[in-house]
Amino acid sequence: MIHELVIAFLLGLIGGMIPGPVITSVFTEIIQSGLPRSMRIIMIALVTETMVAIASLILIDSLQLHEGFFRGLSLAGAAILIWIAWNLFRVKRLDTGETVHFTIWKVIAMILTNGVLWTYWITVCIPKAILLGNEVHLGAYLFMGLVQAGWLISTLILALLFSRFRKILSRPGTIPLIFKIFAGAFAYFALDMIVQSIRYYTS
Repeated sequence: MIHELVIAFLLGLIGGMIPGPVITSVFTEIIQSGLPRSMRIIMIALVTETMVAIASLILIDSLQLHEGFFRGLSLAGAAILIWIAWNLFRVKRLDTGETVHFTIWKVIAMILTNGVLWTYWITVCIPKAILLGNEVHLGAYLFMGLVQAGWLISTLILALLFSRFRKILSRPGTIPLIFKIFAGAFAYFALDMIVQSIRYYTS
């Protein structure tokens, strides 16, 4: 159980640092208006992603699918993690140089139409959450809560670091090295999911 909870937190912690619409928006807002304004985007993203996570969890859990289905789905999730790890491995820089006005509806729409987000929840987080829920009362919601807590912490830290140490982080080689480490962590999570699924099907 402890192992699963640690993985939940780390999935959120590293997931919050994946280059995508939210991180791009946060960094862009920091460049345009400063750190305080970027907090608004982070909070909107947190609420929206939490709603996506809970809705997906309730929907899939209500189907009362067999554990074997989620073990199989975990294999798809492992493939997604490997794909994310590969994209993290190739990250060169964070500053996109875009100039955009981020309204609340624009941020929400950007998140809700992010196919990678839905795929990440449905194939990676939710199967692991439901499996934990089968072992521990309300374990699925505890798992999802830890993922979101990790996401919030990492996003806030990344925004702060980008704001304070933008010049250092802009040095060639610094960002690629950091994200190669993240890529390795995601690859480990993928391997762990594959091993657990194989053990389930062969036991």
